[in-house]
Amino acid sequence: MLKIGLTGGIGSGKSTVARIFETLGIPVYYADDAARRIMNNDKELKAVLVKHFGEETYQQDQLNRTYLASVVFNNKEKLDLLNSLTHPATIRDANRWIQEQTSPYIIKEAALLFESGADKYLDQVIGVDAPLELRIRRTMGRDRITRDEVLLRMNRQMNEEEKIKRCDFVVYNDERQLVIPQVLKLHEEFLAKNR
Repeated sequence: MLKIGLTGGIGSGKSTVARIFETLGIPVYYADDAARRIMNNDKELKAVLVKHFGEETYQQDQLNRTYLASVVFNNKEKLDLLNSLTHPATIRDANRWIQEQTSPYIIKEAALLFESGADKYLDQVIGVDAPLELRIRRTMGRDRITRDEVLLRMNRQMNEEEKIKRCDFVVYNDERQLVIPQVLKLHEEFLAKNR
């Protein structure tokens, strides 16, 4: 079974691309959703997070995302620490999930695919690319945040050009090219590799 990563910067449309693959019957692992689930359910991880970030990290046994975000938002060291604790747990969870799949290939969708080192466990990576201004506009509309807040988030991610350079395939989600035909072409290519 082929293990395909799917990544892209904030507002690039990687979740849209992931849903197209799902519509084609391909299982998709959403790393951000999994990380949230793991942070709420993994007792060892919870204990370590409380140790490093304080009792306020959990309220009524659920992750207090607002508090945790406020702690790591403007502190690169604390953000790096949080990532160093959560990424390995998410990678382990993804690898377990992959073992349970029976399709010709799977998709692992993750914003921080390269940053977390998860790309080492995958065969190939698709990058979703979109122009900067379009990504900013999409994120402002989706998350109801200001342009400055979007730019702050972008600055915490790997440079988009560098990210796309590392990918084996690129889907252009620029509102000029149709996305579905690009995904269908990749789908056929991945199926052909498994025949």
